[in-house]
Amino acid sequence: MFDLQTFTLIHVVISLIALADGIALLILWSRGRDVPVLATHAIVLLLATSITGFMFPFVKFLPSHAFGILSLILLTATVIARWGKGLAGRWLTVYGATLAIAIYLDAFVAVVQALQKIPALNALAPTDKSPGFMIAQGLLLVAFVLLGRSALRGLRGSR
Repeated sequence: MFDLQTFTLIHVVISLIALADGIALLILWSRGRDVPVLATHAIVLLLATSITGFMFPFVKFLPSHAFGILSLILLTATVIARWGKGLAGRWLTVYGATLAIAIYLDAFVAVVQALQKIPALNALAPTDKSPGFMIAQGLLLVAFVLLGRSALRGLRGSR
């Protein structure tokens, strides 16, 4: 069995690769290119991120658990749309939207962790109620709304 530090490293690496894959996929979608292999890789890694997140020791329900549950629900819809419904009709939109939101949730958590763990960033946003935190998360949300809209348009156009 891994120690907690090794397990945390594995979880973080999986999460960051999922995030990189996801952002690359959204950019490709926005250019009208669907890359099913990249999408599958991102989905698998996002699922692994959520599942491994529940394997950390905890004594009470935390916001990270809520994010994990929401991400698993979104990714279940993504999987159903992609492989269960074959992206037919509105399922293409369900697929693109749920996957984009799941990628956003991974990015949201990555920003939270960066603000908590990196001293220079923590100095700018020491708590989740500080202006620095709100600005960082607000900019992330705006970026994902814009990228997500563009990605959905491009994904629909690629069909």
